[in-house]
Amino acid sequence: MQVDLVRALPSDASTLAQLVQYYIYDLSELASADVGEDGRYAFRSLDAYWTEAWRHPHLVRVAGHHAGFALVHQRSRITGDEKTWDIDEFFVMRKYRRLGVGKTIAIRIFDMFRGDWEVRQLRANTQAILFWRRTIAAYTHGQFKETLMDDERWRGPVQSFHNG
Repeated sequence: MQVDLVRALPSDASTLAQLVQYYIYDLSELASADVGEDGRYAFRSLDAYWTEAWRHPHLVRVAGHHAGFALVHQRSRITGDEKTWDIDEFFVMRKYRRLGVGKTIAIRIFDMFRGDWEVRQLRANTQAILFWRRTIAAYTHGQFKETLMDDERWRGPVQSFHNG
């Protein structure tokens, strides 16, 4: 199975915005999201991904088909440190889950961006928590730290590691 991670370009903005709709739909049972009057979920603007150099948008393709996305920041959501990498959002469509696509993409991202990392999950997203714990443990050979946060910065587990 061919799995590709492709840097998203401004010409991919509408594709990424559509994939975000599926992502929010998947999270809606955990985050109580409702669609607006236009039938779409609200999501912050993605425009900054095309103008701010510390944001790195990627599309995931499997056998040539859109299969998800990964939005990576070079800025900690927890501390604001500009040298810490952060998975801002990560999504693999249901059809491609449990086939190793997510793990393959996560490892490619980690290999692409070297240094300190933080990976966060919503406390209620137990599937994501298990996925990231297993993936990061395999990637780091168990050399990571997990912190359970519950404050204004984040509510849920945060795995941190260094892959310099």
